[in-house]
Amino acid sequence: MCSFFLAERRQKLYKRVLLKISGEALSSESAPLCQETIEKTAADIAWIQKKGVAVGIVVGGGNILRGRSSGQMERNRADHMGMLATAINALALQDALERMGVPCSVLSAVDMPKFCDSYTARAARQRLSRGEVIIFACGTGCPFFSTDTGAALRAAETGAEVLLLAKNVDAVYSADPLLDPDAKPYARLSYDRVIADNLKATDLTAITLCREQRIPIHVFALSQIRAIFDGAQMGTIIDDIG
Repeated sequence: MCSFFLAERRQKLYKRVLLKISGEALSSESAPLCQETIEKTAADIAWIQKKGVAVGIVVGGGNILRGRSSGQMERNRADHMGMLATAINALALQDALERMGVPCSVLSAVDMPKFCDSYTARAARQRLSRGEVIIFACGTGCPFFSTDTGAALRAAETGAEVLLLAKNVDAVYSADPLLDPDAKPYARLSYDRVIADNLKATDLTAITLCREQRIPIHVFALSQIRAIFDGAQMGTIIDDIG
């Protein structure tokens, strides 16, 4: 099967997706929350939604606080603060989307009714079916789990056909491309290869869950997202074929 056909097949078949956006993708060198970057990201999401794709989003919080890199802070508390950071990012993205006329809800794994609705899989599925973009805040609601794992979980719960990991790198590489000039990008990998070679595409819990639920993962740079939905073959596909 040729690469072009695979790209075209992805474009035609994926009608419900879970998009994971890093918190850093909403920041700039001068600000943890960059309005210009948020607006551009929201415009890309609105463009996808208008193509008839049901879009769920998990946004990270690393631009504000990342639990596991919070120095001497007790990990449980740091992760709770990281969850709150994802809620701030989710509300900022919701605001931008709604100003663009895109119906959008924030559903939080941690109850905070003054700010957003509480998450249930039923509510998420119903709202996605109505054409709303759903932003999932606070990860899994539990410490010691990454937002990548939260994204994999929400993908499984909402029936997403693919987990889209929009990173600050454009593919999965054989080594860190910032440190190793000979690092090579992969076009396609199996779940087992990613785990066995410790390729750092995502964390072990997330990739194991996707393997069990047979949810393919597509890793790419956020800047490439429109090209991805236009059928371009970019980034790395991780599935059970590899």
